[in-house]
Amino acid sequence: MSVHLSSVFLSAVAPVCERMLQRLQEQRVIERIWARDHTVWKPSPEEITNRLGWLNSFEGFKDQWPDVTDFVTGVRADGYNRAILLGMGGSSLAPEIFRKIFGVREGFLDLSICDTTAPAVMAALADSLEWDRCLYIVSTKSGGTVETLSAMKYFFRLTAEKLGKSEAGRHFVAITDPGSKLAEIAETYHFRHIFYGDPDIGGRYSALSVFGLVPAALIGLDVKALLKRTADEHAAAVQLGMRLGAMLGALAEAGRNKVTYVLSWPLSSFGDWVEQLIAESTGKEGKGILPVVGEPLGSPAVYCPDRFFVRVVLKDKDEADPGFAVLKDAGHPAAEMVLDDLHDLGVLLYIWEVATAVAGHLLAVNPFDQPDVEAAKQFTRQVIAQMQEAAPAEEPAIRDKDIAVYGKTDAAGASEALASFLAFAKPGDYIALQTYLPPSASLDMLLADWRLLLRDGYRMATTVGYGPRFLHSTGQLHKGDDGRGYFIQLTADNSLDVAIPDEMTGGQSVLTFGALQIAQARGDAQALESRGRRVIRFHFAGDIQQGIAKLIQSLKR
Repeated sequence: MSVHLSSVFLSAVAPVCERMLQRLQEQRVIERIWARDHTVWKPSPEEITNRLGWLNSFEGFKDQWPDVTDFVTGVRADGYNRAILLGMGGSSLAPEIFRKIFGVREGFLDLSICDTTAPAVMAALADSLEWDRCLYIVSTKSGGTVETLSAMKYFFRLTAEKLGKSEAGRHFVAITDPGSKLAEIAETYHFRHIFYGDPDIGGRYSALSVFGLVPAALIGLDVKALLKRTADEHAAAVQLGMRLGAMLGALAEAGRNKVTYVLSWPLSSFGDWVEQLIAESTGKEGKGILPVVGEPLGSPAVYCPDRFFVRVVLKDKDEADPGFAVLKDAGHPAAEMVLDDLHDLGVLLYIWEVATAVAGHLLAVNPFDQPDVEAAKQFTRQVIAQMQEAAPAEEPAIRDKDIAVYGKTDAAGASEALASFLAFAKPGDYIALQTYLPPSASLDMLLADWRLLLRDGYRMATTVGYGPRFLHSTGQLHKGDDGRGYFIQLTADNSLDVAIPDEMTGGQSVLTFGALQIAQARGDAQALESRGRRVIRFHFAGDIQQGIAKLIQSLKR
């Protein structure tokens, strides 16, 4: 097989994993999944039987391929050289890894992902465009994702101003499910094309459908070769997925519910995709598996017995990682996967989809719904309504020069508030850094330093997520798992703000991207608190990086 497990070390948990695997085989779980038997997961078929189209999506796409080919040929012939994908979560993560892993073939369109509400990012993206050569892919299954539709209205209005309203629609393409709000908009404004997804495929399982493969075709990826490899390896992929699912479920039941991905550099972006898949699928009903991605390995001393390490490498591009071997020698369960070449990526995605579905069975949760995601959206809508009614502003618990602290604390300053917030953290808990700030390389470095200080100092898994992106990825797990997370939100004043048009054309606006971003942070905090989670927010009125550095420095004392 082109993707295989080169080594597995399960330590004392090995017998439990073997029993889990044997149980799966005795209960014919894989056969029942392919028979669309909803009782594999729940007694009710709701949000299960209509979410299993991913099982053969690599075959179903064949019927759409001629349409996609004609579309890409026409776009290239018309001189387009750049595509901006407006989407969140399952609509954006697969296109992003295709772009990062395969790059752009000569003569095809470069692809950028817009999955933010940060006004500075929106403005910078707009300033970088050649308006007459840019294509916008508006991608949302539901057709109503607020971030996606806000970005669509922003870029459509700008395109109409630059090129004329009658020409603007030719620069937009929709990917959505039949009958959605977006489909109606696309028809009304004469979008260049509408690609309809299979309603029986959930967003995070849609990588090998139009949501992942239309953007992949635009960058020149050999989609047919990718799908052929996946089809050829299908039977072996299912068996490997079942084995991995047994490991995930057994280890989670044994307390090792934090799967930590160690990825070779060509495959590093795979972590963001699998993070959503695992977190949103398993984090519910007081259970969950926390994916940890982008964390450099430490010594065995900084880890509690709550980790499962998975290394994914590309054959002949692998660099020795002594830290991984040291952790295995110290008794931490670990598995290593090897891909023969990059076109095994489709097989890899499929393996983890199967593994996640199997893990959901073992945890007795529905891996295809997201019952707690709507809570943050509801609270966000309430915050927006309060803003528009000019309600009194939320008062911070502490004002420490340029840092305001929101949350339950009686500390005297920001640094003390952080220390007291984490004072009761214990092994098995985790820390989530949630930043609603414009991404940058320097900020990434600061956050990386911070997460390692937190991990090493508290021996706790620590994750980093940019909002609102993570709301469509790990947000479900944060509210639906066993409640052991500590959530540190980071927000800031916006020196630049950008209006969100009320309509596709015209100048009226009652909301800005900056206001939406703050509303999403506050809404998510309220949703977390309503579930009994611990949340603190640091808001920076001055230099953001100086403020974060101050908090980091307090941990070094």
